[in-house]
Amino acid sequence: MQASPFNSIRLFESEPLCLDGGAELSPVDVAYETYGTLAADGSNAVLICHALTGDQYVASPHPTTGKPGWWSRIVGPGKLIDTNKYFVICSNVLGSCLGTTGPATIEPETGEPWGTRFPVITIRDMVRVQNALIGALGVKKLLMVLGGSMGGMQVLEWLATYPEKLHSACVLASAAKHTAQNIAFHEVGRQAVMADPNWQHGRYYSDETAPSKGLAVARMTAHITYLSEDALTQKFGRNLQERDAVTFGFDADFQVESYLRHQGSTFVDRFDANSYLYITRAMDYLDIPGRHEGRLADAFLDARHVRCCVISFTSDWLYPTIENKRVVHALNAAGVPVSFAEIETRFGHDSFLLDVPEMDRMLEGFLATAAETYEAEQSP
Repeated sequence: MQASPFNSIRLFESEPLCLDGGAELSPVDVAYETYGTLAADGSNAVLICHALTGDQYVASPHPTTGKPGWWSRIVGPGKLIDTNKYFVICSNVLGSCLGTTGPATIEPETGEPWGTRFPVITIRDMVRVQNALIGALGVKKLLMVLGGSMGGMQVLEWLATYPEKLHSACVLASAAKHTAQNIAFHEVGRQAVMADPNWQHGRYYSDETAPSKGLAVARMTAHITYLSEDALTQKFGRNLQERDAVTFGFDADFQVESYLRHQGSTFVDRFDANSYLYITRAMDYLDIPGRHEGRLADAFLDARHVRCCVISFTSDWLYPTIENKRVVHALNAAGVPVSFAEIETRFGHDSFLLDVPEMDRMLEGFLATAAETYEAEQSP
């Protein structure tokens, strides 16, 4: 372990991490949080994978914002994912900015932050790092891996790359490849960052200024895709922001404008602009069926022993039900046991982060069954 404000471990020291893009990284620091205690037989480990702007603080306060963990509603003692029973792991993904090696990390050869010299990464690269982490923590096989959005993409890469390490897997509101629309939204965000004069081609770490305006616009654009039209209408409509009439100017006349500006301004306090570029690029490069001549089922042929669950939401237009069903059909075609539910919500893509009782019931039932079957399999 290294002295760090994060729980951190250094990996890939003796042998480098070989990336999909052909580059190598050594060493790789990984920041992570664990909750609960690993069972003597190692049968209770649950890996939670975070989304694009998430972090390892799934059930503990964020060190910068002080806010509760992003899934503390369901992870903790006596909660749905009961840390009295399960050993829960959540790590900051490769390329991010909360302690894991990424663009803001010091490059060993130069003694300066990597910036855009950092190699481009993929979702599978992130999973390679997670696999090394669980091994270092003494976990030989995971009871479950689960995640939503980009977290769900990591789950799919686990199924495709390390199925022997899994007993069960749960994918929420995700996809096996990025569509043209997904890529288009990310490109708008990246261009907003790179158009900010303070970006300086990624070399802004030595200055007191960062490309905050560009990153805020990127966040505002992305945040719209996480919601639904119904949710925005229900919450804001055309309501004015602390005024009785429009100003005929470009201030935030409408509540929805003020809300998005707030989302953008608070995001820049906890996230690095270069990390945003790298992680969105990793998501855009996701194309699991593309590695198998377009046949997604072929990616899961070695995962027939893994129990799977896929959940989508009716109001999610970022990763709609049709994309989740493609995953379900591929798992079925590969002979992987899978349950599926499309849950009706009005919250949009962010439903998997919110209080959705139907999702909770399905997750609770799936986890309980997974634990029972895994225990039975371990019995002599």
